[in-house]
Amino acid sequence: CKKIERVIMFKKTFGTSGIHPDDSKRLTFSKKIVSGDIPNKAYVPISQHIGNPAKIIVNIGDKVEEGQLIAIGDGFISSNVHASIPGIVTEIIEVYTPNCKKSKAIVIELGGEFRKTGKINNNSDWKKYSEEKIINIIKDSGIVGLGGATFPTHVKLTVPQGKNAHTLIINGAECEPYLTCDHRLLLDKSESIIEGTQIINAILNASKVYIGVESNKKDAISKLKTLCRNKNNIKIVPLKVKYPQGDEKQIIKAISGIVVPVGKLPIDCGVVVVNTSTVHAITEAVTNDKPLIERIVTVSGGAIRQPKNLSVRIGTKISELIEECGGVTDDLAKIIVGGPMMGFAQMDQNSPVTKGTSGIICLSNEEASSFKTENICINCGKCIQACAFGLMPTMMNKYINHKLYDKAVECGISNCKECGACAWVCPAGIPLVQNFRQGKYIINKLTVSKG
Repeated sequence: CKKIERVIMFKKTFGTSGIHPDDSKRLTFSKKIVSGDIPNKAYVPISQHIGNPAKIIVNIGDKVEEGQLIAIGDGFISSNVHASIPGIVTEIIEVYTPNCKKSKAIVIELGGEFRKTGKINNNSDWKKYSEEKIINIIKDSGIVGLGGATFPTHVKLTVPQGKNAHTLIINGAECEPYLTCDHRLLLDKSESIIEGTQIINAILNASKVYIGVESNKKDAISKLKTLCRNKNNIKIVPLKVKYPQGDEKQIIKAISGIVVPVGKLPIDCGVVVVNTSTVHAITEAVTNDKPLIERIVTVSGGAIRQPKNLSVRIGTKISELIEECGGVTDDLAKIIVGGPMMGFAQMDQNSPVTKGTSGIICLSNEEASSFKTENICINCGKCIQACAFGLMPTMMNKYINHKLYDKAVECGISNCKECGACAWVCPAGIPLVQNFRQGKYIINKLTVSKG
């Protein structure tokens, strides 16, 4: 792993690549987190994480309590799933999740009493826990990466034998336009973020601990610095406002100067990165005995009447959140789940909120007009300049179009994070990310067929 030595005053970043689209955060920037309505029915998918779908352990007709385990993680890379509301299991059906993949879902009809959560121990009790106990709590609670990757967190925090995590980075960059759920957590739940950071470091025992926050969140940076004034082991790092600053490898490079090589993981370089929302979920699990049954979702966009940051039960339909925010205007052009750069356009509004749902963006016609009509590539090289991962999007696209999949692999398509920066700057309006996703899908199928 290489470490780049450099001096950057005040705002750190990962290099000269990347882009800076209009962040459009003003719609929900000042909106405090409020509790969303409890759904009458929750459609809880069993595949809300990277890895194997969880195994269903309830039957139709079963009465379940809020927070009860209803599907157990199947294997090392998998995650538990819990009932987000109390009630009766009425159906087990197949649904489309917001990332347009099919999953079995457990349908729970509301009924019964809600679970009482609260600090059953004093704040310092977890400090008596062993590393193994904390990791088991995180595993049992079904916590995954809430920044969008949804990798099981207990796996990430289990450092392989022979490796050492000397640096812990809490990722509060939130560089996607429109999204403010992490920003509001940093403000509204600051103490939870600090405590969760300490809980994670009780596992890792990292000598360097950073919370990276983009500098457009000055109020959050100020509050965190005040809270960490007497905590010498936690440093708040303001970051330059740039996309994709929040990518794991980019924030590592920006804060520590460490460059994670292609094909390597951050832990191979002694670094662990955890998203802000994940940290809050860890605090609630360890200190509050609360599994991951709800998350913060930003509902925003020019076509939503009342933009909000909502604490939402997993399994709530997208349509219900939109209705709770006053519905959409007649100017609605597109609904995207996630951010507009890496999110997924929705065919309908019946998909349920999952652990990885950070935002629901309702774009107006004016906002959607920034998506250009596709034309012929003019070889301008803007996509290459924008790529934060050192790839050549224009060449990869040509190889995919000509079905030269081996060449696309040689060109590095497997290392594409699908961040969308290349498509954003493309003057020809070529849907590069969609083409890369399709190309990866075909390459994976060809790889499997070859054995």
